[in-house]
Amino acid sequence: MATKIYTKTGDKGTTALFGGQRVAKHSPRIETYGTIDELNSVIGLALTTEMPPDLREHLSAVSSLLFTAGSDLATPLEPVPKYGIPRLSEGDVVHLEVLIDAYTSELPQLKNFILPGGTPCAAYLHLARTVCRRAERSAVVVAAEEHIGDIPVKFLNRLSDYLFTAARYANFRAGITDTAWRTRP
Repeated sequence: MATKIYTKTGDKGTTALFGGQRVAKHSPRIETYGTIDELNSVIGLALTTEMPPDLREHLSAVSSLLFTAGSDLATPLEPVPKYGIPRLSEGDVVHLEVLIDAYTSELPQLKNFILPGGTPCAAYLHLARTVCRRAERSAVVVAAEEHIGDIPVKFLNRLSDYLFTAARYANFRAGITDTAWRTRP
């Protein structure tokens, strides 16, 4: 018999963190990794579009990292879990910086704020960037209330920079010029 997807344990508005502690579904920690899940879905949408093969490979890896981010945030640092939980690392942040630098080396210098849009891929990546910024703001709230370490907030901050740069890169590689923001005359 197949395992059922529903457990009914959350019917009263609580959910379990890894380790068993039950918390309200509206807790900042749950809000944060729920937003990371939403972000991952937007990246999934981007992956349905045409894009350069290297960008597809990088976004697929980012998608996997977002699952790591979710498990990291779903597992309190204390008490120390009895089993191994994947956690984000400084290396994950550095990896994003390497990708940002590689894309930037090919892009024209950014001289203006740009409007979201361009190719469908770039538009989804701009949307992903905004969801990532919301996840980051939410993670900052969690970090102010409980110890989650420095890496989750740092990772989300760098990821939003990566997604912005990736959107520009997608447009550039497609031959589309980003639309500069212009104030009203």
